[in-house]
Amino acid sequence: MKKIEVTCEMEITLKMIGGKWKPLILDVLIRQGTQRFSQLMRQMTQLSQRTLTNQLRELEEDGLVLRTVYPEVPPRVEYAVTEKGLSLAPLLELMCQWGEAHMDDRFQLTNPQCSKEKNTLC
Repeated sequence: MKKIEVTCEMEITLKMIGGKWKPLILDVLIRQGTQRFSQLMRQMTQLSQRTLTNQLRELEEDGLVLRTVYPEVPPRVEYAVTEKGLSLAPLLELMCQWGEAHMDDRFQLTNPQCSKEKNTLC
């Protein structure tokens, strides 16, 4: 297996959770537990099916998400966060807090989710 060259440790984190959707997918799985593909799609309305599929594949390859296929008709597929993925919870929480603290007039929240009452991140 060819090693991926990185400049520093931060780049490893960015390679695994970089992008718009990966932190949000991880957040849902951390906060709400195992989810089916359709459940994830419903929660991320601006995400295409193809993008969700690709992001889940990458998260699975990086060992952050576990994909389980049940041999039923039709097949049932569930996604769950791994221990490695769960270890990102404090980082995701900090990202949410930072976004809240630094939101300015350029942004309009349409579905705020960082509040403690909702028990979810962004």
